[in-house]
Amino acid sequence: MLHCWGVIALAIAASVIWPILIPLTVAVIGTRQLGLAILMHEAAHGGLSPNRRLNDFLGHWLCAVPVGASLTAYRPYHLAHHKYAQQPEDPDLVLSAPFPVTRASLRRKIIRDMTGQTFFKQRVLYAFHAFRTRRDEDMAEGAVVTGRSVASFLLANAALFTGLTLAGVWWAYFVLWLLPMATWFPMVTRLRNIAEHACVEGSSSDPFRAARTTRASWWERALIAPYWVNFHAEHHLFMHVPCWKLPALHRAVRARPQGGRMEVASGYLAVLAEASAKA
Repeated sequence: MLHCWGVIALAIAASVIWPILIPLTVAVIGTRQLGLAILMHEAAHGGLSPNRRLNDFLGHWLCAVPVGASLTAYRPYHLAHHKYAQQPEDPDLVLSAPFPVTRASLRRKIIRDMTGQTFFKQRVLYAFHAFRTRRDEDMAEGAVVTGRSVASFLLANAALFTGLTLAGVWWAYFVLWLLPMATWFPMVTRLRNIAEHACVEGSSSDPFRAARTTRASWWERALIAPYWVNFHAEHHLFMHVPCWKLPALHRAVRARPQGGRMEVASGYLAVLAEASAKA
């Protein structure tokens, strides 16, 4: 968690000193905002601290709230996803069921993400419909809880804006926090959702195929999949294993005969190619 906030702080500082880096740091910060959501997910499984109160405090206030989520609301929703993974009762099924799609359809989704349309739908419109139950493919898991955490989200973001204003860089809140959240964050969240469950044959019946693991290069870990989130098949097999132990778990599972049944992709580009293969 300190690493995540540290990378965000360093990226902001680098952008203030060298504004030419802003296009890169927007992507870096957006990925670390996803990192905060991933660490909230870790807290939902009790993985941030063996002390339940500390785990929930850190997971909620320092991970979930700054990006508009709520650990309290997210935990039962996410555990239902684990219980019913890829079955009709899975609350996340709507995120993977539409795939594969055409390249044009995937391109439209990414354009909506990168132009702020998905952010507006999830973080603005949803705030005015906090008790709405209908979901569609653009209402990713973060949006489900946004309506229940509007006040704390605004409070945390007001604190961020105040801190940056006192540091003499008020504009950094809009360019280096809000802009990544409105563009890169929803886009990489979509890529993560696609990679985890879309187009995995037998995922509803075979626990070794409940999710996909994606091999991630260094740049994919930096810009798409932080904190070992790419080891998703292993996470569904053993959901209480801490995220930093997932690479070792991957090697252990793959060394067993059953590990050969796991869906393992060579990278995120390969996953996107498969998810957009519909004619």
